[in-house]
Amino acid sequence: MSVNKPLAPRNRTLALSQSDCQRYQSRLLTLTTATPLEAVLDRTLHQNFLEALPHLPPQSIDLLFLDPPYNLSKTFNQQRFNRKSLEDYETWLDSWFSQLLPLLKPTASIYCCGDWQSSTAIHRVVSQYCKVRNRITWEREKGRGAKVNWKNCSEDIWFCTLSNQYVFNVEAVKLKRKVMAPYRDRSGQPKDWQATNHGNFRITYPSNLWTDISVPFWSMPENTCHPTQKPEKLLAKLILASSHPGDIVLDPFLGSGTTSVVAKKLGRHYIGIEIDEQFCCLAEKRLELATGDRTIQGYAAGYFWERNTLNQQRCKASPKSN
Repeated sequence: MSVNKPLAPRNRTLALSQSDCQRYQSRLLTLTTATPLEAVLDRTLHQNFLEALPHLPPQSIDLLFLDPPYNLSKTFNQQRFNRKSLEDYETWLDSWFSQLLPLLKPTASIYCCGDWQSSTAIHRVVSQYCKVRNRITWEREKGRGAKVNWKNCSEDIWFCTLSNQYVFNVEAVKLKRKVMAPYRDRSGQPKDWQATNHGNFRITYPSNLWTDISVPFWSMPENTCHPTQKPEKLLAKLILASSHPGDIVLDPFLGSGTTSVVAKKLGRHYIGIEIDEQFCCLAEKRLELATGDRTIQGYAAGYFWERNTLNQQRCKASPKSN
């Protein structure tokens, strides 16, 4: 996973050098005894999350984000997950999900990711322990076509809470959409939209169908070599909606670190757990970069923009020289 050769000029994929690995390894934490909260805040834990859970303080987490391996045979650097029967996958989910719940505050929210094959099993498991609030479906616009089936280009995120008291900041996750057919009232004023020098826009409430997410690719600075990396914009929606600044976000399947990075950019605390050491180091490198750059692609001025529209507005706002 670590590389020493330079990337193509337009390829912005973040990679680790051997010196990076050596430097970031010293920052990683492994828990073996009960650990106070302040010692694990804003840290990356390098271990199997089931080994870490008994050492974390109970009822300390405000938001739990879960992106477990989907029920597919896939290799994550040096870790291999093999596809199971749906019944066995459900049993596997149930074996660890309940162990996370004692760490959560009574007002905590949970988001759990899955694809169409694993989504039903996830729902059956989480509904045993939580109040299921919604199922978000988001469009993955990249991927190969399918000749004998419908192209698989969506994933699910189950939104759950432990109780009827929970955080949902709807004003923080509104979407700014371009108005294609602007309607005006009798006086000629815009009806539920705004006219600007760069186009007409409407501020809309968020739904459970997301078509504005770009999966990280080679020209995006957030892109890494992780095979199932979640976009920062996706995590930003969940974190802004279901936590306050200063709250604590836990991700026990941290991967390349997106959850921790976005939590840091948005002023939340984080605890990330990842079993693969190189992915832990990659997360640490991204966290270091986030200290100086808190931008999130597709999110600006307090709104989430439709895919590609924000860049278009920036181009229009910046005069081009011939």
